[in-house]
Amino acid sequence: MRALCKTEEKPGACYCENIPVPEIKENEVLVKVHATAICGTDMHIYDWTAYAQERLKLPMVFGHEFAGEIVSLGSQVSGYAIGDRVAGETHIPCNHCIQCRTGNQHICENMKIIGVQAPGAFAEYIPVHKDCLWKLDDSMDYETGALLEPMGVGVHGVLSGEIGGKTAVILGCGPIGLCAVGAAKASGASLVIATDVIDRKLEEAKKLGADYAVNTGKQDLKALVMELTGGCGVDVVVDYTGNGRAIQGGFEALKKGGRFTFVGLANGPLSLDINNAVIYKEAKVNGVTGRLMYQTWYDCEALIKSGRFDVKKIIGGVFDLKDYEEAFAALKGGAPGKMLLIP
Repeated sequence: MRALCKTEEKPGACYCENIPVPEIKENEVLVKVHATAICGTDMHIYDWTAYAQERLKLPMVFGHEFAGEIVSLGSQVSGYAIGDRVAGETHIPCNHCIQCRTGNQHICENMKIIGVQAPGAFAEYIPVHKDCLWKLDDSMDYETGALLEPMGVGVHGVLSGEIGGKTAVILGCGPIGLCAVGAAKASGASLVIATDVIDRKLEEAKKLGADYAVNTGKQDLKALVMELTGGCGVDVVVDYTGNGRAIQGGFEALKKGGRFTFVGLANGPLSLDINNAVIYKEAKVNGVTGRLMYQTWYDCEALIKSGRFDVKKIIGGVFDLKDYEEAFAALKGGAPGKMLLIP
């Protein structure tokens, strides 16, 4: 089969045309991949950053956002059939630790991740654990299916607290931040303010329902928020940047008693004035990783089927798998949206 592999401990990847089709275990299915998307994690792997160096054993196929059809079933798999159209949950839970046994499989103590510790989706076929399958609704095409995993991160962040009728700031308009903008608006937020430092991304945020799009490199976010909210600040701030300056600005825009949700991963330790940002405001602060298994998937499906959120608006480009260098270059150049690879 064709596949995009990480074969050497250096930046880049290798396009191969003769990789063996994976053999599946008893608790897995084999999925023929019809669409897959590039994630920030894939960028780390492509660039061979410290994150990738600490986690990957080479050689391996990477990529984890995908949709396709089941072509083979393991003997222990039930509830699925050959020909079923599915998307994939990234997290492979152990189902034995305290987190898994208390309904928190998405933060499993022994988590493995598709495309990091398990074979990935930048290929014509991928073996998928039975616990990581999501049947696609008949109304959804494969491109939409490949976007459900990243969409889920944005939706989980937005819906990790009350959002209906609330005023909200979404920090960062990368693909997941864009999904958060769409999810917040579709879920009934009364005011959605999107921020970024790249104007092209802010234009995309407007298309997804942002009432205001603020370039924080040129505009004063706090001043605008206070003007729009009568001086009290917004009810909700969700960060998708992991950037210290953006986070500080978000807390300054947050009202007393408001919710601040961390989703974006920082590159290292961050400093924060806890007294003024959190304690004196009695801010409600929470962290979010990935998606709830499988509540968030139901939430995503409901939002798309409602007609209030067109997730395909976040697609920034579609490339044949062999043209992966163009797709990665577009992302590195600041192009907005998700880049899809078609095996």
